[in-house]
Amino acid sequence: MEKKVFVREINGKKLIVETGHVAKQSDSAVLVRYEDVVVLATVNYGNEVEGVDFVPLTVNFVEKFYASGKIPGGFVKRESKFSDKEILVSRLIDRPIRPLFPRGFKNEVQVIAMVLSADQVNPVDIVAMFASSMALMISSLPFRGPVGSVRVGYINGEYVLNPTFSQIDESLLDIVVAGTEKGITMVEGGSKGVNEEEMFGALEFAQKYINELISFQKEVASQISKEKIVVEEKELPKEVHDIIWSYEKEMKVAMNEKDKKTREENMNAIVDAIKQKIMETLSEEQLNQINWEDVNFYIEEMERDILRKQVLEEGIRVDGRKPREIRPIWCEVGILPRTHGSAIFTRGQTQSLGITTLGSPSDVQFIDDIEEEGFKRFMLHYNFPPFSTGEVKKLGPISRREIGHGHLAERAIEAVLPPEDKFPYTIRVVSEILESNGSSSMATVCSASLSLIDAGVPITDLVAGIAMGIVLDEKTGKYDLIVDIQGLEDKFGDMDFKVAGTRDKITAFQMDLKIEGLPIKVLKEALYVAKEARNKILDVMEEAIKGKEIKLSEHAPRIRFIKTDPDKLADVIGPGGRVIKKIIQDTGVKVDISPEGKITISAKPGEGDIERAYNIIKTIVEGVKVGDIITGPITRIEDYGVFVEVVPGKEGMVHVSKLFRSKVRNIKDYLSVGDTITVKVISIDNLGRIALSRI
Repeated sequence: MEKKVFVREINGKKLIVETGHVAKQSDSAVLVRYEDVVVLATVNYGNEVEGVDFVPLTVNFVEKFYASGKIPGGFVKRESKFSDKEILVSRLIDRPIRPLFPRGFKNEVQVIAMVLSADQVNPVDIVAMFASSMALMISSLPFRGPVGSVRVGYINGEYVLNPTFSQIDESLLDIVVAGTEKGITMVEGGSKGVNEEEMFGALEFAQKYINELISFQKEVASQISKEKIVVEEKELPKEVHDIIWSYEKEMKVAMNEKDKKTREENMNAIVDAIKQKIMETLSEEQLNQINWEDVNFYIEEMERDILRKQVLEEGIRVDGRKPREIRPIWCEVGILPRTHGSAIFTRGQTQSLGITTLGSPSDVQFIDDIEEEGFKRFMLHYNFPPFSTGEVKKLGPISRREIGHGHLAERAIEAVLPPEDKFPYTIRVVSEILESNGSSSMATVCSASLSLIDAGVPITDLVAGIAMGIVLDEKTGKYDLIVDIQGLEDKFGDMDFKVAGTRDKITAFQMDLKIEGLPIKVLKEALYVAKEARNKILDVMEEAIKGKEIKLSEHAPRIRFIKTDPDKLADVIGPGGRVIKKIIQDTGVKVDISPEGKITISAKPGEGDIERAYNIIKTIVEGVKVGDIITGPITRIEDYGVFVEVVPGKEGMVHVSKLFRSKVRNIKDYLSVGDTITVKVISIDNLGRIALSRI
């Protein structure tokens, strides 16, 4: 195929698609340019995978440091394992495209989006999402796209399409929205605090430009003809269908069991009974023609139909709740004696243990990727051990799902944290999922918020999260929103809609659809239903901390900081670091110095003299002044008085007449070199000599 180039202007910026000249051995490949960002997206597929009930799709977003003219840090100067950012963007690409493959498609598929050039002005993730959808559109795969994806900001009351990094910094909102011609299918992002109307406005704004991107992809695909793989509808013999549906009543009873483990056992027993009945009823020849994966598929179709009909026709969910009803909640703070902050949050059979740890500025996480270098002072880590679902699994590396859930909860909490100049701690929150039956990421938001309060972090508001779903009859358009979804509803429902925030503001939002789109008016309704549910959860959380004083944990390190002229830092550090090393050695504290002139002094409770270290450094940067009271060691004793180190490398003298209340014959009978005394500066002469008096 010869090189083809397509250009479309989107909101004043050129989006360029090139194909036919790169990665030609791939099933499809496109080179997409947006400003100085260049992404190569490739699509390849393999044989059918046996024994799976999902599309075996793998999406890999790959950053190359050369894309921004950088060499990787660390000992090995090359890219190695996937970074958290690469995993998060891979999930961002995956989620809107996965539902657009037909259910019977079982070929292994790999989509790779590789960043070849990054301008450090425009985020690359949106370009990678577009490139991946574009590559799928011109591939041989039965992809029911295209998908359009945009980022939306909100600055000074105006929505901004695909904001730059500098615009994101000043924006109240940072969300990525993806969709098809039928509507929005995915939302991911956070905010510094927008309300439901502002969030809905962002979705409406996004839809317009999503449609432009869809139109562009269809134009490109129409000019590149490629025969598509045909997925045959797999049908089972009528006898098998009849056997499966003859167990409908028994399956409905099993599905309505409230306890998750008992329900799963009962449902599995019915599945076994169905298969046994099939083997007893059909001839050997008929059995040889049956694919048991297809049997499993149609059993799940029956389960799906039972759950959905019950919601739409009876208004009752499989655990007996009404559509808008939240499971019972209980929460408690301060349950772990030696952690800095702890809280447990339980909603139904989902439980999160949140633990907060406070550290000094040196505990920040260093970030180095192709788009930014810097430090991260707040981290939220989500762990999902196998015992949370009563399973036996090997413990291994953190999964993509754990990284994604942690990131969502982190964004939800970040908006309410105090600024660094008011609270100079590095903050790490860990969520241990102890039980899971749906919505564990939103339980994490709740436990994290409570544990921060317990640690004494002065957050501006409590944050709660809620996961919602929808059951939609696409033929009639009838639907019902269901609040606080559990695992079975997540599996058989049409939407996973997560909203976290305070009483009045949304701080994080994530939505995934299993259908090809949803009318935007339904999303607006869902936002307001989520707010009502969120406030009910906040009522319970507020009761749990009622009367609790927000004060720093007694086990947390103590921190003081000084802001000074960067030119003064050399005096604090001293030649070869001698001054700062001596301060640390003498006081037992930890000192962190930033190039901007911020000096942070920290010490564990009961360890280190933080006030003394603070006073020494303050004296160094501000200079010794008459009236200052200083505690320092005696460096020299003479007949006429003693010399005291007022700051490292600088001494003052206490005359014998200012040393004792009464006359003494020999100073050395009362004081020794190295003794620490407290003195007051009484004068400084023109030569800088400091006169002291003992107090």
